[in-house]
Amino acid sequence: MTDTEELTVDTRLSPLAAEAADMPRAEQEASLRPSGERYLNREVSWLDFNARVLCQAEDPELPLLERAKFLAIFANNLDEFFQVRVAGLKDQVAADVGIPSPDGRTPGQQLQEVRTTLLGLVERHVAAYEEAAARLVEHGIEVVRIEDVEEAQRAALDQVFHDRIFPVLTPLAVDPSHPFPYISNLSLNLAVIVADPHSGQRRFARVKVPPLLPRFVGVPDDGAEAGSGGRATFVPLEQVIAVHLDQLFPGMDVVEHHAFRVTRNADLTLEDEEADDLLALVEIELRRRRFGKAVRVEVVPSMTHEVRELLVRELELHPDDLYDVPGLLDLSGLSALCALDRPDLKDPPHTPATPSRLASDGDDAVDVFAVIRERDVLVHHPYESFGASVEAFIQQAALDPDVLAIKQTLYRTSSDSPIVKSLIRAAERGKQVAALVELKARFDEQANVAWARALEEAGVHVVYGLVGLKTHSKTALVVRQEPDGIRRYVHIGTGNYNSKTARIYEDIGLLSCDPDLGADLTDLFNLLTGYSRQTSYRKILLAPTTLRNRIVELIGAEADAARNGRRGRIVFKMNSLVDPKVIESLYEASEAGVEVDLIVRGICCLRPGVKGLSERIRVRSLVGRFLEHSRIYAFGDGAFGDGASGDGGQVRYLIGSADMMPRNLDRRVEVCVQVDEPEARKRLAQVLEINLADDSLSWTLGPDGRWERVEKADPDHPSNAQVILAEKAQRRARRRREETPSSNGPLEPDGDGARLVDR
Repeated sequence: MTDTEELTVDTRLSPLAAEAADMPRAEQEASLRPSGERYLNREVSWLDFNARVLCQAEDPELPLLERAKFLAIFANNLDEFFQVRVAGLKDQVAADVGIPSPDGRTPGQQLQEVRTTLLGLVERHVAAYEEAAARLVEHGIEVVRIEDVEEAQRAALDQVFHDRIFPVLTPLAVDPSHPFPYISNLSLNLAVIVADPHSGQRRFARVKVPPLLPRFVGVPDDGAEAGSGGRATFVPLEQVIAVHLDQLFPGMDVVEHHAFRVTRNADLTLEDEEADDLLALVEIELRRRRFGKAVRVEVVPSMTHEVRELLVRELELHPDDLYDVPGLLDLSGLSALCALDRPDLKDPPHTPATPSRLASDGDDAVDVFAVIRERDVLVHHPYESFGASVEAFIQQAALDPDVLAIKQTLYRTSSDSPIVKSLIRAAERGKQVAALVELKARFDEQANVAWARALEEAGVHVVYGLVGLKTHSKTALVVRQEPDGIRRYVHIGTGNYNSKTARIYEDIGLLSCDPDLGADLTDLFNLLTGYSRQTSYRKILLAPTTLRNRIVELIGAEADAARNGRRGRIVFKMNSLVDPKVIESLYEASEAGVEVDLIVRGICCLRPGVKGLSERIRVRSLVGRFLEHSRIYAFGDGAFGDGASGDGGQVRYLIGSADMMPRNLDRRVEVCVQVDEPEARKRLAQVLEINLADDSLSWTLGPDGRWERVEKADPDHPSNAQVILAEKAQRRARRRREETPSSNGPLEPDGDGARLVDR
């Protein structure tokens, strides 16, 4: 380097992102030609998914607090939909650069379709809440209007207001010296009209309902805290504030008050190609997020035309952005009621089983590395314990003196993450620890910033993701010194390293010490933490470079098999199917004679069952107690839906982090891996078979885009995939406990025709 040369930070696209950007897109662009006959609309399909969630809240057979939970989930889902998807459509309309979606709709048309669909869903949401609330009263849990509270309890609520609520309220007036206040995202507010008793002049004021206070205020009963016994009475917080408005505006006449709630654009706009410090950029954008443009205002029907016009004008909204909610606003707060200690109103507690091969035979902890050396371990959460498998793997690596290095990707993790604590402990013990913390994980940015700083302070090498891409892969690499040399252990999964969601999200992971996988992850982490243009790997498939093309090749191979007189077969289990090229490949396979079953939890833009296009494609969706989150891609004849229980012979199984969406295949680092271990393959075959046989949680998609519940084959003996998989996990764990310590052989058949093995 000469005296005049300067070492600079390269802020251009990462080599991997640049490689993906340079790839030919001619075929992809051709497949994006708008066609309402070939594609279903992405946004409408997502609303259909949330409608299926709402159906859970409407299900009279579910325990009441479980129904309340689904009411809260529906509300949370809708908030995120407006903050991201609706906000994006509105940005396109405002910029007048909107590109029609693959189904042919313009952004403006999609916004109108969204509103039309939502009007009915909002009414159903409120009606479902009122029906569930009425039934909760029968069980001693009541949410009442403050006008209906008895006089003695009203006095107690007055005291609660003075002691806990009044001190944190801030009324904000609007007049020539006080401009219209900024209304923060997802805040619940009271629009108040006050009048001067002397001049009669009317003024508008806004009172924010403090988000740190409970959404529902417990009504004390005879000096006891609400909810302390079997009965509990609650009043919505905004109503408690509303009846005390005279104390916030002393000397003024409170003429009227109305609840309203604002939703804003909360999608971070990161120009990370120009960022010298991605961590600093994310922190800046998080502060800006609070000031995103308003995209929705929810109001109560009683709100006057005068106040409605004021809100629409000051929030710079269109009248169509105003939604009347004929009931309580912000039902996401119902999650607080779900925390009540009422097991009689909830699903039976679910206790994950310890994976049979990772169960200890005595008091000593199992040697996870020895188990993996014996053969690969497939784990299935939440039926099998995340703590006893993935967390134990990282924890043992942190404590094992023979472990030299740990490398891991972190997309979303829990607030008290045992895995992050293990990484910190490993660094403190002198091991080489590298963590790729994805700062751009939507709505988890703040938490990831905090973890990144904690990891750095402990001496962990922290990388913040690649410029131009999100790192969404679920991968961990442990390097260990053993008597015969260095051995590398890996975990590749479908779900986040998050202990909380691992108890409620259905996911699959593979633990292995396959040398090729170890070499692949070594190369991957070198790419993620350093500089590399490597795009080919031994066993993993990587987005955004090889994954889509390989999936399309495998689909094509099944089509070729069918054309040559063999039975072509494809089964996909995933969260979303949006990518036009993958959809077109599936259409071609169907026309070639391939039987295709798609298990898609959320968005599906493919039209199944269309004559001359997709006659052999069937689409189903499972919505139940656990969020179906795993991705399994199976190609080949043998294992699914026809009573077969083997591993399918020639069936090829892939698992990984990627859904079939353009964002996953083009704009994220995703990893999928082929599962080759025979017993793991049998497990995957069984998971798919059980999902395809379900008639309790399943919906099917018709060629017209309508979802309908699957009819029960035998109403007296319905098939619930989640219940069956949980029972099988427990059965495997019991049998392991009954084995002698020296036994590591196959387990006996479990009575359903499938041979279960020690997994």
